[in-house]
Amino acid sequence: MLLASTALGQDLGQLRKISGPSPFANCTADDVGSQLGTNYPNTEIEPQIAANPTDAANLISGWQQDRWSNGGSRGLVAGYTRDGHSWTSVPIPKITRCTGGRYQRASDPWVDVGPTGTAYFMSLAFNEDRPTGAFGPNAMYVSRSRNGGQHWGDPIALKKDKAGQFLNDKNSLTADPKDPDLAYAVWDRLRDFTLPPSGGEASAQSESAVKVKAGAGDGVVAARQRAQQLAALSKAGRQPTTVFFKGPTYFTRTTNGGDSWEKAHEIYDPGPNAQTINNIVVVPPSGSVLDFFTDITPNGGTRIGILRSFDKGQTFRGPRYAATIATVFGSVTPDTQELVRDASILFDVAADQRNGNIYLVWQDVRFSGVDEIAFAMSKNGGQTWSDPIRINKTPRDRSHILRQQAIIPTVEAGPDGKIVVTYYDYRLDRDDGREATDYWAVICDSRSLDCGKSSNWGIELRLTEKSFNILHAPQAGGYFLGDYMGLAHARSRVYPAFGLADGNNITNIFTRPIRFGAESTTTAER
Repeated sequence: MLLASTALGQDLGQLRKISGPSPFANCTADDVGSQLGTNYPNTEIEPQIAANPTDAANLISGWQQDRWSNGGSRGLVAGYTRDGHSWTSVPIPKITRCTGGRYQRASDPWVDVGPTGTAYFMSLAFNEDRPTGAFGPNAMYVSRSRNGGQHWGDPIALKKDKAGQFLNDKNSLTADPKDPDLAYAVWDRLRDFTLPPSGGEASAQSESAVKVKAGAGDGVVAARQRAQQLAALSKAGRQPTTVFFKGPTYFTRTTNGGDSWEKAHEIYDPGPNAQTINNIVVVPPSGSVLDFFTDITPNGGTRIGILRSFDKGQTFRGPRYAATIATVFGSVTPDTQELVRDASILFDVAADQRNGNIYLVWQDVRFSGVDEIAFAMSKNGGQTWSDPIRINKTPRDRSHILRQQAIIPTVEAGPDGKIVVTYYDYRLDRDDGREATDYWAVICDSRSLDCGKSSNWGIELRLTEKSFNILHAPQAGGYFLGDYMGLAHARSRVYPAFGLADGNNITNIFTRPIRFGAESTTTAER
C-alpha cells in the first residue's frame, strides 16, 4: 500500500487491529444468564493507549471486553506491542470473576506509563444494582506492569464501597512524566440520597424530581440525566430544596512507584445537587499537578473546572474554570435520529511537555446547533484560556445538518509542536440504510501557527479506510463505542486507539499511526 505524504510532512501507517477474540468466551464464573441487561460478546469498547518513554516501540492499550447494555463489561483487557505492529491481549487479573476477582463487571479502563517504563492500569469494578435500586458493591483498583504490559500484578484497591448510596465512577490515572515514584489517580464519588443507604427500603425521596434510571457503570448517562432534570427545574424556576445527590472529586497518589497508594480523600466538593465527572490529571513541565473535571452545577449547567496543586498532590487550590460546555446532552444518527452515546458533557486534555501549553477539546453545539469539536488552549498553566473555536473539518451541510455532527474528541501534544485531535463524523453518510461513520485526525503546528484560530487547523487525515455503520455498535444508553478514545505520542509518531463496528453488535479496537518528519514516507510501511 502506497502512502501519500502531506505538505507538512505527515502520513499514515497501516490500519491495524489491536484487539482479538474475547478471552471470556468460556467463562462461567460470572453467571451471565442471571444478570440483568444484555451482554454483547466480542465487543471491545472505550480504549486508552499509552507509550513507554523508554521504548518507543512498546505501546499499551486497554479496553472494556464484552460490554453490557446497562453498564460495564465482563472484564478489562490490556493489549501490548513490542514492535508497533503485532499486538497481544492480556486480561487484567483479579478484578472481575472472569479474571479471578470478586466483582461481576468492570469499566473505565485507564492506562499510563511512567518515565522509567512502569505501567499502570486503573479499573472500576462493581456488581450490578440491587433489586431495591441501591448501587452494588464497587471499587477502584490499580494494577501495575514492569515488563511492558506483558504481565500485570495483583491489583491494589484505592477505594471500596459496600452496596448502598455510593458509586465510585469515571476514573483516570496519570504517571508523573518526570518523577518515576509519582502517579496520580482521580475520580468522582457519587452519593445518591434517593437510594436506600444499605440495600434496604428506598426512602420517601426515591420518587423525587431529580432521580435517574441509569445505574452502576453508567455514571455518564446518569450525570446527563441529572443535568437535564436540574436544567428543567431551573428553567421552571424551581430550585431543589432537598439534597438529592452529591459528587465530589476523590484523589490518591503513589510516592513509591506503585508499591502502595495513599488513602483516597476528597479534594473538591461542588456542594449539594452538583457533581464533578471526568476528572483527568495533567502535569505540565512546571511540575504542577492540575486536575481538570466537568462541573455539573445545581442549575444543570456544565463547565470545565481546574484544581491546581503546587506540592505534587499534597494539597489542591481552586477551582478555576476554563470553559462552559454548550450541550444538548448527546448526538443522534443523521438519518434515523437514534441516540448515540458519545462524549457529551465530557472533554479531553493534554499538556505540551515542550512549551507548557495546555489543550482542551470537547463536544459543543455553540457553533451550529449540533455537536462539533471545540478547542481552547492556555499558555500560562491554565490561568487564562483562549476563546473556544471549532476545529473539526466536517463540511457544512445545511441541507442535512445532522451529517455535520462531530463527536468523541481526543487531543494529544505530538512531536515538535504538532497538536493532534481525533473525532468521528458522518460526512460520508448517504441515504442507503446505513449510518456511515468515519474517524478523522486534524492537526495544527503550534511552532509556526496560532492554534487558537480555526483557520490554522488545516491538515486532516482519514483514519478509517472505509465507513462503518454505527448502527452495528452495541446499545448502552445509545449506540456505544466508548465515552472516550485513546491517543499517545511516541517519538515522531502519534498512535490513536479507536473503536469500529465491524459486524452486528461486534466492535474491535484499531490503531493507525500518524507519522511525522523523517518517518513520513511515500513507501509502504514495513
